[in-house]
Amino acid sequence: MDKVIEQAKAGAAGTEQPPAYNPAMGYLRGFVVFFVVVHHSVLAYMPGIPAPKQFSSGLMLWRAFPVLDPASWALTPLIASFNDSFFMALIFLLSGLFVTGSVGRKGLGHFLRDRVLRLGIGFLFSALIIVPIAYYTAYLQTGAEPGFANYWHAWNAIGYWPTGPAWFVLLLLVYDFVVAGLFWIAPGWTNWVSRIASGARQHPVRFFFIILAVSFVAYPVLAIPFGPRGWTYWGLFQFQTSRILHHFVYFVLGIGIGAVGLESGLVASDGKLGRRWWAWVLTAIVVFLLGTMFYFAILAAKGPRQQLLIDLGSISFALTCAALSFAFLAIFSRFARQPNRIWRSLADNSYGIYLVHYAFVAWCQYALLTAPLPGAVKAVSVIAAALVLSWGTTALLRRIALVARVV
Repeated sequence: MDKVIEQAKAGAAGTEQPPAYNPAMGYLRGFVVFFVVVHHSVLAYMPGIPAPKQFSSGLMLWRAFPVLDPASWALTPLIASFNDSFFMALIFLLSGLFVTGSVGRKGLGHFLRDRVLRLGIGFLFSALIIVPIAYYTAYLQTGAEPGFANYWHAWNAIGYWPTGPAWFVLLLLVYDFVVAGLFWIAPGWTNWVSRIASGARQHPVRFFFIILAVSFVAYPVLAIPFGPRGWTYWGLFQFQTSRILHHFVYFVLGIGIGAVGLESGLVASDGKLGRRWWAWVLTAIVVFLLGTMFYFAILAAKGPRQQLLIDLGSISFALTCAALSFAFLAIFSRFARQPNRIWRSLADNSYGIYLVHYAFVAWCQYALLTAPLPGAVKAVSVIAAALVLSWGTTALLRRIALVARVV
């Protein structure tokens, strides 16, 4: 094991080790988790989707929409599409930034123990406790007989355990084990990734096209045969089939960025990415609007032409994901450099917010079902309430030493 550790350190030789805390990337992580809360909060107000009529059979749309309110909001599809285009891939990229430094400092064994403790316990807590609490609202909205025993019977009839947003935590743990295996087999494997990322400080456009080229393979190779929306369920291990390689690509590229050093690579405070943030934002806006137009073209098409456009849509998705991810990396690299107590608190509590937010979102949506309010007002109210409740709950729980070790 010691030999592997030394080789892993040697694999990163000549690179700057990541700092203990990077405000720009920490604040960005918190901001993206805020987007997660927004995403789940607005889904209850999606136009055109009927409320669930049955819980453990049929399409079970409640897995994505635990609560569906008759008061819809016309902007919900746009917000949901915007978020879904990039935010999970960006979270995987941010999760990879400190992997090389962590392995080098701790060694593989300690690294994996820490990941199992933090991600494994967090996943079990969210999947086994928070998610069933959230989905009870869906069960109630079907008009089924209330009560724990009845709910438990209906839950068991599903045939597997839905994990809601917790799927991300377990998949990240799996990715950690995969890269740990790579460190064990080939301790210097990050050298080639860091070489790809090494020129990103001065040549972010080139790095963008590298990510794009890899994404053009990693996403369509599964999206075309399995469809862009399908999910795979293996017990508690659940993931969107079309995106498992795509997310891994972003995770590995995050490892490469971190191996070079955050102040020596793509997100350096004086790098070209941050200096030309406005160009990346404009590019992302144009790409997203074009992707939205392409989506409407898919909806309007029929027969074989529609299937062809769906397949081509995988290229559009990969492009939109990369453009939006780089735009937010550029914005935070440029502007999120000064210490800020609120942003730091959001960043420090972001993992806990992710773990617990789903129950607060669902129950806030359910509480507003009969309120005579427009969908937009309800959506904004749920976002605010769920964020405050998740943030406050996490901050309180983190005062407990054992909990703070996990979240």
